[in-house]
Amino acid sequence: MPNEIIWVLFALTNFVLFMVMYKIFGKLGIFVWIAMSTILANIQVIEFVDLFGLNATLGNIMYGTIFLGTDALNEIYGKKQAKKAVYMGFTVMVFTLIVMTIALQFIPSIEDTGHTAIESIFGIHFPMIVVGSFTAFIISQTIDVNLYQWIRKKLPSNRWLWLRNNGSTIVSQLVDTVIFVTLAFVWTTEWSVLKEIFLTTYIIKIMVALLDTPFIYIAKRIKPLEDN
Repeated sequence: MPNEIIWVLFALTNFVLFMVMYKIFGKLGIFVWIAMSTILANIQVIEFVDLFGLNATLGNIMYGTIFLGTDALNEIYGKKQAKKAVYMGFTVMVFTLIVMTIALQFIPSIEDTGHTAIESIFGIHFPMIVVGSFTAFIISQTIDVNLYQWIRKKLPSNRWLWLRNNGSTIVSQLVDTVIFVTLAFVWTTEWSVLKEIFLTTYIIKIMVALLDTPFIYIAKRIKPLEDN
């Protein structure tokens, strides 16, 4: 099966699972999803695949669902809850890094077969990538939450929900990509390669943002089984 078909199915699966979490657990489900996504996106991002003639990372889909999550919180529960989710996601990223960095200090047994694999995922081999990822997350997510609320005040009607969702996400994802690519690769990568990384990453993120549009409408119509 071509990567492109798998990618679309993978994106739809992520969005559907997000809806299931929200339907069952309500607001808490979105918080948990965002926390989970910050970890999984940073694991998936280490794998590169060919998509639509572009060299892309898997993490862009999972990362895109974080923006869907904060937009849904912003739309349904308000700006305060969306910001809370952003801070929680950032805290999870930092704490995961701290815990796994300490865990990797253990000397593995001679019979161990997992240490190398875990180190390849959680080891800090490229500090500037970590700095870029963390910085891009907190800044872009904050922009997304604030911009979404600003658009909502200007265009509060439900008919403009697609614009609130896509407008805030596309702008904040641009900021996210600029910050991450610059901090992570500008020191070690030629300008021509840097431009290619930026363009391919941002194009894939826009595609994810457009694909999630129907799901923000579905989220607004869902009545969760549980909510707090």
